[in-house]
Amino acid sequence: QLQLVESGGGLVQPGGSLRLSCAASAFTLDYYPIGWFRQAPGKEREGVSCISGSGGRTNYADSVKGRFTISRDNAKVYLQMNSLKPEDTGVYYCAAPDRFVQDMCFTADYEYDFWGTGTQVTVSS
Repeated sequence: QLQLVESGGGLVQPGGSLRLSCAASAFTLDYYPIGWFRQAPGKEREGVSCISGSGGRTNYADSVKGRFTISRDNAKVYLQMNSLKPEDTGVYYCAAPDRFVQDMCFTADYEYDFWGTGTQVTVSS
């Protein structure tokens, strides 16, 4: 059972930056495509970004293109968030499917089987 742990959330002013991290508690994330999702109060969960198992393919929601960057190393997957806006506020989750996929990632939440507990991001002045 893959257990995911997010970190790096917090309170930031509009225009600020945060870097979220996603790690597996007992296994490596190598070869798993990873997705980042977020959920704002009263809204449905939405996909933010994903990265393939190899790291060679990435995808971004239109609302974060040019501001967020997803990346990975041997241990973690990162979401660098710049030029943050109040509408970026929400709980951010990372997720992984139950299979290795090297050359693509998934934007739909039903493709993912393992989820972290989330980290709160609040963008407010």
